[in-house]
Amino acid sequence: MLVEDEAALRQAVAERLGDHGFEVVQVESGEQALERLAEFAFDILITDMRLPGIEGARVIEAAVERYPEIIAIVVTGYGTVRDAVDVIKRGATDFVTKPFQFDELMHALNGALEQRRLKSENAYLRAQLQERYRFEGIVGRSRAMRDLFQLLETVAPTTSTILITGETGTGKEIVARAIHHNSPRRGQRFVALNCSAIPETLLEAELFGHVRGAFTGALGTRQGRLEQAHRGTLFLDEVGTMSMSLQMKLLRVLQEREFERVGDSNTIRVDVRVIAATNADLSKMILDGSFREDLYYRLNVIPVSLPPLRERKEDVPLLVQHFLQKFAGELDRGAMTLSQMAMRSLMAYAWPGNIRQLENAIERAVALSGGRSQIEATDLPPEVQQPDGSSPAFPALAFPDEGIDFEQFIAEIEREMIRRSLERTHGNKGAAARLLNLKRTTLVEKLKRLERV
Repeated sequence: MLVEDEAALRQAVAERLGDHGFEVVQVESGEQALERLAEFAFDILITDMRLPGIEGARVIEAAVERYPEIIAIVVTGYGTVRDAVDVIKRGATDFVTKPFQFDELMHALNGALEQRRLKSENAYLRAQLQERYRFEGIVGRSRAMRDLFQLLETVAPTTSTILITGETGTGKEIVARAIHHNSPRRGQRFVALNCSAIPETLLEAELFGHVRGAFTGALGTRQGRLEQAHRGTLFLDEVGTMSMSLQMKLLRVLQEREFERVGDSNTIRVDVRVIAATNADLSKMILDGSFREDLYYRLNVIPVSLPPLRERKEDVPLLVQHFLQKFAGELDRGAMTLSQMAMRSLMAYAWPGNIRQLENAIERAVALSGGRSQIEATDLPPEVQQPDGSSPAFPALAFPDEGIDFEQFIAEIEREMIRRSLERTHGNKGAAARLLNLKRTTLVEKLKRLERV
């Protein structure tokens, strides 16, 4: 909709817009514009600032209030540029000043259309990322994971540097991505760098970038991961493998927020949040002299520790269901279940590779199921089927020549089960009894009896 009270100008602009493929509705006053806005959702509004009766500012306010995605461009004289800027603050997209060349109007219009397209794409991408990496998507309902979720919700909105520690396969990068995509930087890039996967001689150039001729093979200038992560988040995995000289340079970045590319003397400033991760004990490395103490304290502003899977076995069934749905969906299978024997095997295994190993085991089981709807223990990897060389349901047992004390042996099994249930429930006998499917009085009687055995 084109709103202009000068008929000759209005007609000329409408014809030129028509030549560029736009369908134009012409109106000559603010009152007519408001009437047409009530009847039709225009994509674009071009209006003069000065109109008889209702002014262009009022028209724009009404248009933006009714249609928040409308592109509104103000046409104004030089004397009212300040008013035009004020209208932009209230929702207009751009303005051009009279007298203007038609190309100026098209430039403003094309810029606004491109901005709307990018905004729409970014909104879609943000929705995708938020769905994928929201904290609820990190699977777990154990006490340790509930505490972790609470911590992540607290630290994500901050700009503080975070150090994530945990064994291999515990999901450190997934947690880092979740922090980023729940932070104010979610609209910017998340850049990951595995420090252990790149030779030491190339890691500095990968992190800081380089200029042409900086070293053999540097055929051109290249941005490093730090520049790529400007205004976003840089994730440094296995940071403990960095050399001492590179640690010093990283320390300067964290302190000064500036660096130089390899082979260059120009200083580059960056605004980046750093999330580091390691499966090594950095405090021991400090004592060994292989990690800088000052860098450790710069990285460890907010420590996040991920528990190994063996310490949260109650999450295994939930993780199994999550991975079953994932891989069954990828193979276009229907709903799949797990036999009790298979679940007992999974619960009994120590999972040295943690969640990554469990995920691989379920992927293998789904692939080997041969179209069956239920995963059996025989579909699992051999080391998971019999983790200690014995039956998954029973501890290892060797019969000596003189035989065993059956009552004592059973008592030891009972004692261990009760000990673990009380440990899990922090000494709450009622909760422990529920875990064992016993009455509380029965559990108390067993405790008394076992004390005498």
